[in-house]
Amino acid sequence: MIRWILGFVGAAFAFALLISLWGTASDYFSSPHEPTAEEEFHKHPKALHLASDGPFGKFDEQQLQRGFQVYKEVCAACHGLNLVAFRDLHALGYTEAEVKAIADQWQIEVPSINPETGEAATRKATPPDKFPSPYANETAARAANNNALPPDLSLITKAREGGAAYIYSLLTGYARQPAELVEKFPAAKTPPGLHYNPYFANLNLAMPPPLTAEGQVSYADGTKPSVQQMATDVSAFLVWAAEPNLARRHASGLAVVIFLLFGAIFGYLAYRNIWQTEKRKVRPIGPLDPDNTAKRRQASEDAGMPN
Repeated sequence: MIRWILGFVGAAFAFALLISLWGTASDYFSSPHEPTAEEEFHKHPKALHLASDGPFGKFDEQQLQRGFQVYKEVCAACHGLNLVAFRDLHALGYTEAEVKAIADQWQIEVPSINPETGEAATRKATPPDKFPSPYANETAARAANNNALPPDLSLITKAREGGAAYIYSLLTGYARQPAELVEKFPAAKTPPGLHYNPYFANLNLAMPPPLTAEGQVSYADGTKPSVQQMATDVSAFLVWAAEPNLARRHASGLAVVIFLLFGAIFGYLAYRNIWQTEKRKVRPIGPLDPDNTAKRRQASEDAGMPN
């Protein structure tokens, strides 16, 4: 009786599951998914090749210095680098005196406490300080940016799919909204205060184009400061900011691979040297076992059967 009850319960569950599956399938075929503006007009990041790419990649110090200059003169007004210290700029080729000067002349002061009154205050930055945020808090940041929160750029190349290529594409991808998009998706028209960029997830973002014209930044090394060049340089700098030990990690990984390769070779040679004179010893079992053979012969003799 219990088996019949359990079988009936199982059949009821299976029937309910079948009805649910049928309903889902019928809805899928009767009401197919309609494409959205983001699905049709969003673009994947452009190809970007940096010196740090690949397992043997290394940073180009001159490019990193140019990228830092772009960040300093263009991006720092809205975006911080809360995980990078001024003294980390030594890795870019700056001297100690230059790092101190950069920290001292930084346009945004570091939050501090007045030792006499105990009240909040600000002071000049020093090399051990992190790059300060341009806003006191999130509320102030949103109030100054049409309720949008400018992200910190310390790990932006790791936090966004596509990494440096995404940053480069976003900086160089601002364009007029296509008439085809507005015609097909009227609700997706770029609202006032936002800017169309097909490389952004929802096509419209609050940040206006930061790089607008050639020569916006003057490079000391004579490199032509085109929009594409400035975008490439600042993307390379942000890759370094997210992983300043990239070149060291590549070198360590290469050394480990070489060590494992030689270890495998020496291990194989040692194996051949130790076991090459040894032959595999096979112990006869079953009918070939000498004990079994003797017993079978004795049984045959007792039964009067020829061996």
